[in-house]
Amino acid sequence: MANLNELTIRAVAAGLRAGDFSSEEVAQDCFKRIRERNDDVNAFVHLTEESALERAREIDKKGFSAKDSLLKGVPVGLKDIFSTKGVRTTCCSPGLKDYVPPYDASVVERLRDAGMVMIGKTNMDEFACGASTEHSCFGVTKNPVDLDKVAGGSSGGSAAAVADDMCIYSLGTDTGGSIRQPASLCGTYGLKVTYGRVSRSGVTAMASSWDTIGPFGKSVDDLAIVLGEIAGKDRRDMTMPDEKVPDYTASLGKGVKGLKIGLPKEYFGEGIEKETKDVVMASVKRLEKEGAEIVKVSLPMTKYAIAVYYISMPAEVSANMERYDGIRFGKKASGDVKDLVDQYFVTRGEGFGDEMKRRIMIGTYVLSAGYMDAYYKKAMKVRTKIIEDFAAAFKKVDVLIGPVSPYPAFGIGEKLDDPLAMYMADALTIPASAAGLPSLACPAGSSKDGLPIGLQIIAPQFQEGLCLRVGEMV
Repeated sequence: MANLNELTIRAVAAGLRAGDFSSEEVAQDCFKRIRERNDDVNAFVHLTEESALERAREIDKKGFSAKDSLLKGVPVGLKDIFSTKGVRTTCCSPGLKDYVPPYDASVVERLRDAGMVMIGKTNMDEFACGASTEHSCFGVTKNPVDLDKVAGGSSGGSAAAVADDMCIYSLGTDTGGSIRQPASLCGTYGLKVTYGRVSRSGVTAMASSWDTIGPFGKSVDDLAIVLGEIAGKDRRDMTMPDEKVPDYTASLGKGVKGLKIGLPKEYFGEGIEKETKDVVMASVKRLEKEGAEIVKVSLPMTKYAIAVYYISMPAEVSANMERYDGIRFGKKASGDVKDLVDQYFVTRGEGFGDEMKRRIMIGTYVLSAGYMDAYYKKAMKVRTKIIEDFAAAFKKVDVLIGPVSPYPAFGIGEKLDDPLAMYMADALTIPASAAGLPSLACPAGSSKDGLPIGLQIIAPQFQEGLCLRVGEMV
């Protein structure tokens, strides 16, 4: 029998209900794996072993019934951006290193109600700004497949923890690709949901019109189970429509016969490594054999997506970071300061890393007088054109498929001194984010060096079930 930490959610749930093992034993196996591997991988930055084992024992004592959530007693890792009552939530920033929230994020509340066992908080790029988890005050998260490579970002810790069997599932956030890209690079499953599908209340804001919350899992079924628990209207997040939450697991097992799958030519063009294209196309061919119809489509505005993102997102980052002034939130300035302005300079100089400072400066610039019309407002108009691109494509096809990343995991430090090269890592994930669409990252195969290569399945808004249905067949 496999080690308990290697099981899927459904397998753990079945074993707990059959009495084959206890929730405490599953958690212990996860902590054992963390002790063996976390010093190398650096997926977890805070562990809650004592409270997790205590919670698992409580759950075991109460027992399990048919009415219980399948997540009851199942160990989870949470990205260090989710507010967790009484447990440090630092966003992996020097400015929040000692912050302990007095409340839980809405999604954390829902998972607690479902009976989760939280085993710790996972590493991330500072305030979710990054594509490699190299911008963390706790150090870089390494790819569990190859410790010389990055795990992706910004949810690199959450992806690596699941891929390396340190937890059964995890939560991350996806603003421009921060769930899909690390899932692809680490060889696991990750779901970016429709904007407004899952509550953002209690999740530290990066770029408020782009941020989404989603799960990592060891199977498509895992993602369907978690999404069913965390999706749905929350009065504390006014950006959420009152959209019904379906049974996502009911989308599975239907196959792809009769579905039209679109291949955007822009996702297979210049800049995408041949090996990545070949692996993704091999999966597409398998779907065609299963009865899907493959249709070539075009998303001509794709080439502008990165420019739109790196104007709009830093503008929102700049506005959201304003509160970390050392007075309301964040690290207070050390040493003597001359006046209030000097305090701001010192506080933010010490409290933010280089990538954060870069994005705040870009965002402040594009929002400044004389530049807002030239940059920010123009970017918003182009974002609308990207949305229209997808709307036109979905009149012809049911879903779209393409690579997640132009290439497999790159070396640690390889792109650190070249921000533009780093930003290009999100070239294929940003368009779906711009349009607020759901997108599922699935393992598709490996490079000749054994590095995972993933593909993404993009569906119309609130059609996560369609992503999962196709993803199950990849």
